[in-house]
Amino acid sequence: MRKQPKKLIAGLLTATFLIVGAGNVSAKPIDAFGKNQTYGVSHITRYDMSKIPDQQGNERFEVPQFDESTIENLPSAVGKDKDGNEIDLDVWDSWPLQNADGTVANYKGYNIVFALAGDPNVGSDTFIYLFYQKKGDTSIDSWKNAGRVFQADDHLKTNDEILKNQAEEWSGSATLTSDGKVRLFYTNRHPWDEGKKLYGKQTLTTAQINLSQPDATTLKVDGIEDLKSIFDGDGKYYQTVDQFVAGDKGADNHTLRDPHYVEDKGHKYLVFEANTGTKVGYQGDNQLDNRAYYGGGLRYFQKERKALLESPKKNLASLANGALGIIELNNDYTLKKVMKPLITSNTVTDEIERANLFKKNGKWYLFTDSRGAKMTIDGIGDKDIYMLGYVSNSLTGTYRPMNGSGLVLHMDLDTDDITWNYSHFAVPQKRGNNVVITSYMTNRGTFDDQHSTFAPSFLVKLQGSRSSVVPDSTLDQGQLTID
Repeated sequence: MRKQPKKLIAGLLTATFLIVGAGNVSAKPIDAFGKNQTYGVSHITRYDMSKIPDQQGNERFEVPQFDESTIENLPSAVGKDKDGNEIDLDVWDSWPLQNADGTVANYKGYNIVFALAGDPNVGSDTFIYLFYQKKGDTSIDSWKNAGRVFQADDHLKTNDEILKNQAEEWSGSATLTSDGKVRLFYTNRHPWDEGKKLYGKQTLTTAQINLSQPDATTLKVDGIEDLKSIFDGDGKYYQTVDQFVAGDKGADNHTLRDPHYVEDKGHKYLVFEANTGTKVGYQGDNQLDNRAYYGGGLRYFQKERKALLESPKKNLASLANGALGIIELNNDYTLKKVMKPLITSNTVTDEIERANLFKKNGKWYLFTDSRGAKMTIDGIGDKDIYMLGYVSNSLTGTYRPMNGSGLVLHMDLDTDDITWNYSHFAVPQKRGNNVVITSYMTNRGTFDDQHSTFAPSFLVKLQGSRSSVVPDSTLDQGQLTID
């Protein structure tokens, strides 16, 4: 880097001391420059995110408006309550059975979707169900329900000590293997029980799901094999639940979930939501001094840091260390290698959900969902819902924000609106530049007669590092493909 004249440096120090040190006699002039530590990973920066409020309202990024009168409950989403009575279920986060390249798999003539579902009146009733429809069908009425994937005691039949404490099954992914097997990845969530020192621990978990065909129109879950834990954090790259418990667990948010399977050059990987560990920029007040998290140059850093230190969201920003992590798997789906995060959101948010990664037209696209209520950026409100996107020429990065900011989708309906939607998931198609966006609609337990259900799908067009919602592209509820 070219050396700066001493007089210029002295002037910068004086000016920045006046900006940063005002009202704080203990501040040192050198603090105005902060540090610039990237840890060798990509970052969702405050500067990039600050562009989003000006992009909101642009039809390129707005989730389409849906006609409330056309929204149907998923007819086959029927289960039983704790007393054995038949009830209609809420259905929220869902993911298709995919090929190794991310396209929708053809399982013996069927589309398969795994989804979280449960009793609308019991918030802790969160388990994975399997839904299926004939290839070529798209209507919400065409989905059939094969029931819960796991028997209630499957996790107790293993020699896996982590699985023994499983309380709920959270989101993940599924792949059709080269030998035609269905391999599921999901999140094992422990209960929140301080007395037993269980603090909602989350663990990336896998199993082979065996299916049979009793007749020409039916799929049946025929048991599971190879149920096992894969990864629950290492402390260095990814926060563990023990690190979380040792910190400010009242205000902090620990995540290690949503495993998404991907293959590249014959190697198997899981990408997932997490929080950074100690070797790649841990949470705490010190991270507020790292220019790498701000972006935008020195003057932006100085101004934004001063505003953040005086903001009511300062403590939230000090704890915000979200990450989209990656691990490599062995051929038997056990842990092979823990790798640095693909991207982090230090100081921005603690929660970047639903990791989704695929290669299309020579580029790797990385998507994540997040909520404005968890963010620390001025101009972003609590109602704002986002899908953010990043693009790279290689699997491990560097990842750059799409559309200059990372914004791909925005939605800001009231949470008690029937058409409120979340958990947006981009499904690559076999041909063309369009991806199908799936999500769920209607918050859990909000209405007596309207349940969480598959939202209408729609299209987003990818063009290099740019994207746009395709006008008038609304599809059927839960539709996966346009092939």
